[in-house]
Amino acid sequence: MTRATTDSEDPAARVQRPPAELRWADELERLRTGDENPRPPGWQLSVTAARRFIIGDRKLGVTRKFVGDPSLIDRALITLATTRGLLLVGDPGTAKSLLSELLAAAVSGDSTLTIQGGAATTEDQIRYGWNYALLVAEGPSTRSLVPAPILRGMSRGSVVRFEEITRCPLEVQDSILSVLSDRVMAIPELAGPEGTAFAREGFNVIATANTRDRGVNEMSAALKRRFNFETVFPIPDFDTELELVESEAATLLARSGVQAAPRRDVLEVLVTTFRELRSGTTDHGDALDRMSSVMSTAEAVAVAHAVGLRGWFLRGEPGDESDIVACLGGTAAKDDADDLARLRRYLEQQVPRKKGRHWKRLHEARHGLPG
Repeated sequence: MTRATTDSEDPAARVQRPPAELRWADELERLRTGDENPRPPGWQLSVTAARRFIIGDRKLGVTRKFVGDPSLIDRALITLATTRGLLLVGDPGTAKSLLSELLAAAVSGDSTLTIQGGAATTEDQIRYGWNYALLVAEGPSTRSLVPAPILRGMSRGSVVRFEEITRCPLEVQDSILSVLSDRVMAIPELAGPEGTAFAREGFNVIATANTRDRGVNEMSAALKRRFNFETVFPIPDFDTELELVESEAATLLARSGVQAAPRRDVLEVLVTTFRELRSGTTDHGDALDRMSSVMSTAEAVAVAHAVGLRGWFLRGEPGDESDIVACLGGTAAKDDADDLARLRRYLEQQVPRKKGRHWKRLHEARHGLPG
């Protein structure tokens, strides 16, 4: 039996979303302690132990953290042991970011060396910048140099995460070409040996790219050659997706101060609704007008969390079908105004054809849809 820790003792206790290495610190330590398999240079765990950390091991008390093809994890880990970067591509909400975080935590024990790609991302935020007060006072020096995630990862021998790389301008993306190919970074402002940074063992880059953003800033052929591409697919199985949504929603609700667990019957309705609107087909085989908004598992978790919060803080009970309708509007109206009409047609035309009192309650609550 372990002693209960206070908020001051547990660094993750008051953090909204602790990184993987804090959230599962006990599991990582347990795996490190019992890990007798050979480790790639610079790694905190062997490939076998890192795999167990991600897909779980009941005998060791290690929870399953990623729902997907185990062979994907094998390929990703082997890629990180090579001198090629790993690029995770897939639809929004397929847990690409979570997988990159888990991989970084397993390999390096640190998942916080992260670059968030976007239109405003600059090369300074990727490679290095300067403390301009020191730069003016002393000139270029290691004291005035401010390392960004790539330089920090190279010096530590750690994995760096580059989220949504295709949202960055092309010239910003290509700033890591020499790093990925030669494992070296030139710092021309510094003279002598300090002007060249070499990557230590264990360094690599995990990037993610959203298939819906493909073409926004298409990667150059040179950069593509320096990555191994792995596609992360949506969860195909209903029971697996339901279990994931239930467990993740329960965790989020507990951290939000909600003392009531989410109702499984309500979650079954929610997950079914998401899967049908995502696929454009009902469980009866009827065709639907597919939503253009992202109806991913991650969005389902977010809605389940909102449903539980709404039910608990407004009425002191778990969320119900009326809360699903109230919370779905914010998901459906993000990308296309017509999606709200598609959702309304689904509630009015398809839901009444389903059996069960929960579907009847969902249909009765359809007038609560915003807009």
